[in-house]
Amino acid sequence: MRQVGNATEGVKFQNGREKRTEGEFLREMRLNRRQLLRRLGLGTATFGMSSNGKADEASLPTTSEADVEQGELGPVTRWAVRAALEFRVHPSYGRRLPWEIPGIVYKRGGNIDLKLDVFTPGIETQKRPTFIYIHGGGWVHAWKEDFIFILLPYLTRGMNTVNVEYRKADQSPAPAAVEDCRDALRWVHKHAEEYGFSTSKIVVAGGSSGGHLALMTGMLDPSDGFDDTTAYALGHGPLPVAAIVNFFGQYDLTELLDGPGRSDWALEWFSGVPNRMELAKKLSPLSYVRKGLPPIISIHGTKDIPTYQQAVRFHEALDRAGVRNQLVTIKGGGHGWSTWSMQDNLRSQAMIFKFLEANGILTEGSQSD
Repeated sequence: MRQVGNATEGVKFQNGREKRTEGEFLREMRLNRRQLLRRLGLGTATFGMSSNGKADEASLPTTSEADVEQGELGPVTRWAVRAALEFRVHPSYGRRLPWEIPGIVYKRGGNIDLKLDVFTPGIETQKRPTFIYIHGGGWVHAWKEDFIFILLPYLTRGMNTVNVEYRKADQSPAPAAVEDCRDALRWVHKHAEEYGFSTSKIVVAGGSSGGHLALMTGMLDPSDGFDDTTAYALGHGPLPVAAIVNFFGQYDLTELLDGPGRSDWALEWFSGVPNRMELAKKLSPLSYVRKGLPPIISIHGTKDIPTYQQAVRFHEALDRAGVRNQLVTIKGGGHGWSTWSMQDNLRSQAMIFKFLEANGILTEGSQSD
């Protein structure tokens, strides 16, 4: 296990209150273009980070007065404009009936049409690494749309992205969410040719309960029994992934149902389920550590109790099983990105990209041009 700790201060910005002309403001904010690119890491492999994975003191990208006169844009704005013109949402509005809500139905579960969104950084016929994201919310709330900006760093690296919804506790208790996410992964494999998903470079990721679901989705085998509910409708077979990115997920659900780590949202997800402690063990990633798993990187704050201690145990178990893995520790960080400094968020993103590069999923220096 490679454990990385970093405790840094958040970056703060403050605008002066005195009234200034636009020209005065632009002159004050103007930065040397090369220095700006170096600070932001643009022109390298990352968005907002330097190529060595370290985030320098952050600076806001601005457009100089000369650029305005010449009709030029700053590097971030140029990327955003190209993304707006070249990136694609599937299916496009031209391929939907006027009354159809955006999104692609990947399965029907419990009389609910479950959807996912596909975003490609260019034409869908080109094969690309693919990033599947599963949102958090304690298995009880939140929507996939709430976390859509999490996809942006991966789009900048030229990855296709898939944003997945699943049944929450008020729609169906455990283990429905796990079954749904496995079926979303199956859909990606089955539609690889249509959307340009490189099946040898699929990354499953998620945050909080989505991190737990990402771990389960990528670690399970069909023989574990969670693919049976749609075996006839969707098929039944191996669903390989190339890596798992876990943001502060859960590893041992039994500790969330009883004892000092007991949580209301876990209780709601397991509400009414018979033999819930037995099922909680079956839904715990720690129960599936074994040789042959895909590489796994976890990012976790040390003040996220009790799951940080679970993360340490989990990655130690991965070490013993010979699974490539990395635990990125956010010293003093709590549960979630908002509890971390901006520097910690930038550093952890850089480490994720380096991990994906080291495991052959991304090419160093690649980005969406």
